[in-house]
Amino acid sequence: MTENGRTELSVLVVRSGGILGAPRRWAVQPRSDAPAWLALIEACPWDAVKSDEVSRDRFVWRIEARTPQGQCAASVPDRDLTGPWRELVDRVRQAADD
Repeated sequence: MTENGRTELSVLVVRSGGILGAPRRWAVQPRSDAPAWLALIEACPWDAVKSDEVSRDRFVWRIEARTPQGQCAASVPDRDLTGPWRELVDRVRQAADD
């Protein structure tokens, strides 16, 4: 929570799986450009994610977002990390690495 009682914007991305199975994690709490972050979070199809039992040894992306409107989370198989999912993950990774 912020000092004014509102929930801060935050996004967590955890990549697991792959040959080594070692998870990687990136997290951001964007302070600037919040409208663009919110639009990207809202563009993701949070309720449309399907499990991928066939893709062993591939990455799975756990994506969690907290906004003033609430929280959402999804586990996205690597083959489905396209469109807004890919854009959100790439943006979080870039911002966390800066």
